[in-house]
Amino acid sequence: MKHKPLLIVLIILLSLMALGTLSLFIFWKTVQTPKTSEMDGQTVEMKVPDGMSVQEVADELESTGLVRSSKVFYAAVRFNLLGLEDGFNLKSGLYELKIGSTMKELAEELEKGRPESISKSIPEGLTIKKIALSLEESNICSADEFMDCCYNKDLLAEYNIPASSFQGYLFPDTYFFNANTSAEEVLRKLVDTFFLRVETIPELCGLTPEELHQKLILASIVEREYRVAEEAPLIASVFTNRLKIDMGLYSCATIEYIITEIEGKPHPTRITYEDLESESMYNTYKWRGLPPGPISNPGMVALKAAAKPADTPYYYFVLTNPDAGTHSFTESFVEHKEVENMITKD
Repeated sequence: MKHKPLLIVLIILLSLMALGTLSLFIFWKTVQTPKTSEMDGQTVEMKVPDGMSVQEVADELESTGLVRSSKVFYAAVRFNLLGLEDGFNLKSGLYELKIGSTMKELAEELEKGRPESISKSIPEGLTIKKIALSLEESNICSADEFMDCCYNKDLLAEYNIPASSFQGYLFPDTYFFNANTSAEEVLRKLVDTFFLRVETIPELCGLTPEELHQKLILASIVEREYRVAEEAPLIASVFTNRLKIDMGLYSCATIEYIITEIEGKPHPTRITYEDLESESMYNTYKWRGLPPGPISNPGMVALKAAAKPADTPYYYFVLTNPDAGTHSFTESFVEHKEVENMITKD
C-alpha cells in the first residue's frame, strides 16, 4: 500500500506526458495545415534574391498568408521536420507559390531555383542581326546561335517559309525569357507570335506562303518608311500603285538596308548618288518590283497597311515635317518636285 501514492504520481506524470505529446501533435498538425481561404489555388509571386535568409523567407511566407507561423516553418526546414530527402536547400529565383499549399509543398517549390524572367522588348523594324545582338546583351541567348537558327533550313521548312531566313517573321513585342534560354526556343517564340498575329488580320488569312511572303516584304519596307501610324496605309498605297504600273519603288529604306546589313557599314547620315548605283537586288532605285526579301521585322501597323493599303492616286511622298514625322503625298512627279522645292526654300 505504501507504493500506491508513487504509482498514482507515475500515472499522473504519464498522463500529462501523453496529453502534452497529443497537444504538441495537434499543434504541429494545426500549424502545418494551410489556412483555408476563398483564394485557395491562386498564386502569389515571391522573389527570393541571392543572399536572402531562410528566416526572411519564412517571414515573407507568413506576411503573405502562405503559412500560419514563420517560426514553425523555419524550425520545420531548419531541423528537417518535413521529411525532405536532402534537407532544405533554398535557391534564389522568382516563384509563383500556390495559396493553400502545405509547408512541405512550399519548401519543395523553393528548392527549384526558378530564375527570374527577363522582360525583353523588341521594337518594330529591327533586322535579324540587331535582334540577335540585343538578345545577347540581355543575357537571353547567344547572338551567333540565334543567327544560325534564323538561317536554319530545317526550321524554315518546318514553318513553310519560302525564304533563306526568318527575316520579317520575328514579331516585335515584349517577351519574357529566362537567362540562357536556347536560341531555338527564343526563335520559335517570336515566329509563333508572328503567325498568331497574322491570323488576326483578315486580308492575310488564307494566303499561300508565297503570297504572305510578298505582303511581308512590302510591310517590311513600309515599317522603315512611316513615322506616323496614320500614314502607313498611305505609304503602302504609294508602293502598291508603283508596283501596279511596274514602276520602281525608289525606297531609301532599301538602300539603308544594303549599306548597314549587306555591306556592314555604319548607318549613313544621308544617301548619296553612289549608294544608288549599288548592284544589289535590294536596290529599289535600280531594280523594279519588290526586293528579294524583307528588310526588317514589321509590327502590326505596317502589316495591316501592307495587307490593306489605302485607296489613293498617289505615286510619291516626301517628308515635310521632320519634327512631327509627317509626309506630303502627291500624284504626279511635277507635284512631287514642287513640294521638294518648297521644302528646300523653307
